[in-house]
Amino acid sequence: MKHTIRVSCSRSNLKTVRDFVAGVLQQHQLSDILQNQIILAVDEIVANLIIHSNHEDENKHLDIRIEMEPHEFRFEAEDDGQSFSPAEYRDPDLQEHIRTGKKGGVGIALVNRIMDHVEYTTIGTRNFCRLSKRLP
Repeated sequence: MKHTIRVSCSRSNLKTVRDFVAGVLQQHQLSDILQNQIILAVDEIVANLIIHSNHEDENKHLDIRIEMEPHEFRFEAEDDGQSFSPAEYRDPDLQEHIRTGKKGGVGIALVNRIMDHVEYTTIGTRNFCRLSKRLP
């Protein structure tokens, strides 16, 4: 089943998206841990898109789609903000972050560890971020 929501690029909509994802996941018999991991991964991606890709411009929007299959969760976010190049991304040195007390900068690494598949695509002026997770 496909679920969709459109939100403006404001940090205040992060809770709206978390609640949307939680509502979809609660319809399925998943452990609390798995649900919270998926919600966290989606929240990190959406926060990055709102803050970094769209610079919190409330005139811009994210189109979010979720598909639930019997054994797979699929998420897609579409926008026309600044595209993200995974080829330029380097995993942060977590030990260095801890040592220096640095906050932030670990979201993408976290998403990559939680989700089974993470993909970034640009078609014309539209950017797509797709996440998937196998379900028990």
